[in-house]
Amino acid sequence: ILTITPKTQEQVDILRNISSHYEVEVGFSSTSPCSPLFIFRLSINSSCAIRVGAFDNEVCVYFRVLLANANELIEMQTMNSTTDPRSGSTFYERYHSLDDIYHWINKTRQDNPDTVEAILIGSSYEKRPLYALKLSLNNSMNKKAMWIDCGIHAREWIAPAFCLWFVQYALSFYKLNQEITDIMDNMDVYILPVMNPDGYHYTWATNRMWRKNRSVSKSSKCIGVDLNRNFDANWCTEGASHEPCTEIYCGAFPESEPESQAVANFLRSHKDSVQLYLSMHSYSQMLLFPYSCTLDEAENHNDLLEMVQEAAQLIRRHYRNIYKYGSGSKTIYLAPGGSDDWAYNLGIKYSFTFELQDRGRYGFLLPPSHISRACNEALIAVKTIALKVIKKTQASKSPVQAD
Repeated sequence: ILTITPKTQEQVDILRNISSHYEVEVGFSSTSPCSPLFIFRLSINSSCAIRVGAFDNEVCVYFRVLLANANELIEMQTMNSTTDPRSGSTFYERYHSLDDIYHWINKTRQDNPDTVEAILIGSSYEKRPLYALKLSLNNSMNKKAMWIDCGIHAREWIAPAFCLWFVQYALSFYKLNQEITDIMDNMDVYILPVMNPDGYHYTWATNRMWRKNRSVSKSSKCIGVDLNRNFDANWCTEGASHEPCTEIYCGAFPESEPESQAVANFLRSHKDSVQLYLSMHSYSQMLLFPYSCTLDEAENHNDLLEMVQEAAQLIRRHYRNIYKYGSGSKTIYLAPGGSDDWAYNLGIKYSFTFELQDRGRYGFLLPPSHISRACNEALIAVKTIALKVIKKTQASKSPVQAD
């Protein structure tokens, strides 16, 4: 893994196109939303090193090796001594293949028949099932709900790990932890552990750094669409691309992909009950809210800002770890076609994207030893925001007392 810090906009533009010329994966993040300076992380095969070195000299950009042993990290991530959730808490402190996750979904449903339902919301491009778990831990009528999706980007393995972690935590600590009890007494929870199963499977089988889904383009030999650019929220404007070979390809049209369409259809049919939308990503440790597709502020910007600010403060107090927070477009960069913006425009006015650990040391290759802390940090944020949403929505329904 190399890091490259360009000094001019020309160098930024060249590096953005490097993947189509040098067969490398490129991830980038702006150091400032108003600055052209970027830090690029390149995952390259050793056979590409000489070619990348020549490129580096040609444009006078300096790089450094961040991780020389990426293959060793990947091997460590894929080592599992057991796939049985009954093996204890260590099951949730490891990464799991797609088959293991399907097995876990089935086992969790079987072990909790009165409280857990597996809902088939659709299938992927390669016809893998998209299962969302519904957690309903009491029989209250007309409960509201929250939605959590994980793994929209294939290489962000800590995200599906969190979805599994949250389910286990909710089932284990209901009636034991006051916060999760209050949440589950007032909300059902829909959880989609892997929104991009084709891409996720591909990261285990072929290319650990794959981001997109695996759909075939009619106009290009390049594979895949960025599902988080495929929703109908300022679709394919600045921050996305019509070029199929890029990492941020928006697809042929909004919801062109079966994965994004399945999620959109489900949320459309449940928009009256779902009050809170959460999408889990990595990395960079950020708590973001709409808008990402425009620099305009959301109607309830101050409420959303208050929620993520409190969550970030609690994470820092408990774990001494720093999370940036704010609207997506102003905190990182413009990213149109995102699921959180689309959900917000649908009417789910509490909509968030979490970028989990870390801040760049390991990036997408976060070691399994970091899973526990990363998930506990995200759990603090989820609980904080969910309780705030419950409080605000209940207050809005309370009758106004006459003077």
